[in-house]
Amino acid sequence: MTSLTILLFLGIFLFFGCKVDGKEMAPHYKLYYFESRGLGEVSRQLFALAKVEYENIRIPKDQWPTLKNETPFGQVPVLEVDGVKIPQSLAIARYLARKFGYAGETPEEEALVDAFADQFKDFYVQIHDFYYRAGGFEQGDVEEAKNRALIPARDKFLPLLTKFLRKSNSGFLVDSGLTYADLIIVDNMTSIIGWYPEYLQNYPEIQAWYEKVVNVPAIKSEIENRPKTNA
Repeated sequence: MTSLTILLFLGIFLFFGCKVDGKEMAPHYKLYYFESRGLGEVSRQLFALAKVEYENIRIPKDQWPTLKNETPFGQVPVLEVDGVKIPQSLAIARYLARKFGYAGETPEEEALVDAFADQFKDFYVQIHDFYYRAGGFEQGDVEEAKNRALIPARDKFLPLLTKFLRKSNSGFLVDSGLTYADLIIVDNMTSIIGWYPEYLQNYPEIQAWYEKVVNVPAIKSEIENRPKTNA
């Protein structure tokens, strides 16, 4: 076989996207995060919804110092796709949501879903003291942080979500249905409710939305089968 023939076959192989038996080879995914849910759970749930196989690599805390320098930004979660490492929780969630169909149906919905996720990150920063104290990650007065940080942030954030839920035709944040923004916000609520059971007491629309999300069959199964952690 001449060199020209070899190059021709190689070009055909690459052109057709490395297909095997007429099918394009699926990407090889690895998700690196701690044993907790935290900022990695939304990506785990997206894999569950899409029924896509991946390596779910849960890093024990005592192994993290030796692995930290191997990550792009010195933090997790990290999603590895065929050897390419993608950092940052929201970047990963957006990437998977767009690949799997959980990012909104139109460009306008995609932008709105991203806005919900970005607004959640603002909320997450505001409740830092409560979240990290209640979860046992930092020392401090949990009740003081609840009254000072969590409740004011809740009473700003949840009415915003309620306004959109009242207008939605799907019962989720946007009309086309479930998105990664629903997932990331609701999983955070699961942690908060575990520490503060009355968290949603005065927000019936949010409570109904929460129940709708956690009872999506693939999400319900993921919740039932994942390791039990408080965050």
